[in-house]
Amino acid sequence: MAEETGATAASGSAAGKMTMVVGVDESEHSYYALQWTLLHFFSPGQQQQYRLVVVTAKPTAASAVGLAGPGAAEVLPFVEADLKRSSLRVIDKAKELCAQVSDAVFEVVEGDARNVLCEAVERHHAEMLVVGNHGYGAIKRAVLGSVSDYCTHHAHCTVMIVKKPKHKH
Repeated sequence: MAEETGATAASGSAAGKMTMVVGVDESEHSYYALQWTLLHFFSPGQQQQYRLVVVTAKPTAASAVGLAGPGAAEVLPFVEADLKRSSLRVIDKAKELCAQVSDAVFEVVEGDARNVLCEAVERHHAEMLVVGNHGYGAIKRAVLGSVSDYCTHHAHCTVMIVKKPKHKH
């Protein structure tokens, strides 16, 4: 279920603009990707060609805890409340970063980030999806799964992966 805030409705392109979906989470990599996108596509004074949709995925409490049994029912409401607070913090920070964007929508959608982002592309008829890159190695990527890799194969639009530069010593 999507919780949406913003100036426009969720369906279709507003005022003939193309739509760009940006996936964010609590990581510095996703905020970097959002900032990079704002700098290159939504600079102040520049005509905005895109409608911006910022999406964060909120895991289900059960998937986050991974518990089963009698104790799970007692823990889940606390986990759910914490996940909701966390996702709202992500959206609040994204709103701060996007203050100069005149046509932006912000969504919290429950589910796995890979599916949430691909579904957002479909729902908003997006021409572009922007995601950050955590820079995981092969083992971590195999265990955790790569959101950016999944999206490049399953999203029905152009996918831009923004990598945060590594500082050289």
